[in-house]
This record gives sequence, structure tokens and C-alpha cells, in this order.
Amino acid sequence: MHETTQDLIRLQDLMDRSHQQAGAHLRSIITPERRLSAEELAQRLTGMRLLALATVSSAGHPRVSPVDGIFYRGEFWFGSAPNALKSTHIATNPHVSATHVPEEALGVTVHGVAHRVDLDDARHRGFCDTCVDIYGEGWNDWGDGAAYARIEASHLFVFSMDEDP
Repeated sequence: MHETTQDLIRLQDLMDRSHQQAGAHLRSIITPERRLSAEELAQRLTGMRLLALATVSSAGHPRVSPVDGIFYRGEFWFGSAPNALKSTHIATNPHVSATHVPEEALGVTVHGVAHRVDLDDARHRGFCDTCVDIYGEGWNDWGDGAAYARIEASHLFVFSMDEDP
């Protein structure tokens, strides 16, 4: 878990606002006993978490594809090849949605804007260190050199049915 106290406060506020703005149907599914706190969520989302990332094509069509997601400082970060269509879509229209559903008892959905991340920027050193912890040394030398982004969330919904989260 890499979240600071401020990250958890910001994340909890986002989760609470998202829940309040949700429609009646979603609130009937994500009932109070099926919600996690920001701290519980951060504890659950360690390591690499596969995300189904939705982007928007230039024709306005939705496209979904899997990406490695890393929950870092209360936000989902992900990488993809710079020449992947999803990278082109994000450059044109950065609005994205992503869902992590590792099992029937847990679902996390985020809607927001993807921001490219310059891994050489010292502000992102912690994220790079996290990638080393997950993937090992040389993690960014794979393939064509991944382009990374983080999702600035406007909404984040969490569903949990676990008795012991």
C-alpha cells in the first residue's frame, strides 16, 4: 500500500461523492455493507491488477482492452505500447473508464481522464520504484517501451461482498 493519509482522505471523498451521485439501481447493488473504505480498497489493490480499459475511438466508438493496472497513491496507473490504438485514442480523447473484477465478490470501476506520465520526471520516482517491486529491474525495457498514464478519476465505484475484506 503506497497511499498517504492525504491520498486516503481524497480517495474516500471521491468514493463517497461517487456513491451519492450513483443512480438508484447501482445504489441498490452497492449497499452500505457492500462498500469498502478507502484504506480497505488500497490494501486490496496491491501489485498488478488487470484492468479492462475502455477508450473512445476517433469515430466515437467504445473500445475495451486489457492493461496492467497499478493502484498507486489512490489512482489507477497503466501502461501500453505507444503505437497501440488505445494510446492513439487517449491522445485524441483522454476520457476513459476501467474496471477491475478479479472475482465475483469484488468489482472496482473508475471513470475519468487519462494523463500521460513522464517516467523521467522525478515526481514519478515512487511509481517507478513500485514497478520495480512488481516486475523487477528492467521493467521498462520490455517491448517498444511502454507509454504510461494515470487515471484522474471523476467517479470510482467499489463493490465487495466479502465477509472478511
